[in-house]
Amino acid sequence: MSHQKLRKDKTCLNCNYVVENKYCPNCGQENTETRQSFHYLFTHFIEDLTHYDGSFWKTIKALLFRPGRLTKEYLEGKRLKYVPPVKLYIFISFVTFLLPNLLPDYSFVNTKTEITGLDENKKIPEGITVNNGPSINSIEQLDSIQKIEKLSWLEYHTYKFTLKSKGKASKAESKREIKENFKHNLPKVLFIYMPLFALFLWLFHNKKKWYYFDSGVFTLHYFSFLLLLFTISMVLEWLSGLVYKGDVISGFIGIATLAYAFFYFFRAHSSFFGEKKYISRIKGLILFFINIFLIGIFMLALFVYSVYTTH
Repeated sequence: MSHQKLRKDKTCLNCNYVVENKYCPNCGQENTETRQSFHYLFTHFIEDLTHYDGSFWKTIKALLFRPGRLTKEYLEGKRLKYVPPVKLYIFISFVTFLLPNLLPDYSFVNTKTEITGLDENKKIPEGITVNNGPSINSIEQLDSIQKIEKLSWLEYHTYKFTLKSKGKASKAESKREIKENFKHNLPKVLFIYMPLFALFLWLFHNKKKWYYFDSGVFTLHYFSFLLLLFTISMVLEWLSGLVYKGDVISGFIGIATLAYAFFYFFRAHSSFFGEKKYISRIKGLILFFINIFLIGIFMLALFVYSVYTTH
């Protein structure tokens, strides 16, 4: 809800129409002052992202716990009740891309121990020296130094390439790198793949009853759900990492996330298209495996590209 100061001039800045009250009767623009305080800009930004006149939390609740319901009601014409699909996807994507940079990394604790990894009097074979510091022989140790000294892009990748060429990247580090690549690439893959997902969805259903637009709205909602679920699992993994240093809880969260994404698709598909259960399940299963296969190819291509550019 706007709290901006109204202009004394009654001429609309957008269409030059006479504005008797708050809003222009010709174009609908609010006749308010054009220059506002930073406080207003900040609060207005937060309201736009999280409030939407009360529709935001209704949308998130329906998106997470009522598969297919959000798309069905939106296409029935209940547009003001929920956040528009495109705006919802953009906002959730924004949060998903931003969050990894906002969550603090606590791996800098006991940095000296982590960097050396060994007793100070013990020499590390085949290590390299970074800026006259301690000898290192792993990418994990290099990352620890990077957090403190902020090496230039060229320096960091030169040292990283040297370490990899020495064969000192451990299995744990390789696993961590693959996991990080997956986290960064998944939102990109989903965005690129959306039109194809909607196309397959449209091809598998009655084209006289369902338009590509309908499949597109379903796709936007489902992919928004996937990004939101991925974001929630990321936060849960980060929280679990504060109290437990291991892969057990992280693995459990990952399995639960994949299981719910699998279950959600079939429920959403059945609820939205309203077909007989066995027909919906068969179509859903075929669509699921087609899309998993193609998304896997997209992920592999992006992973190979990221590894190539990193090295």
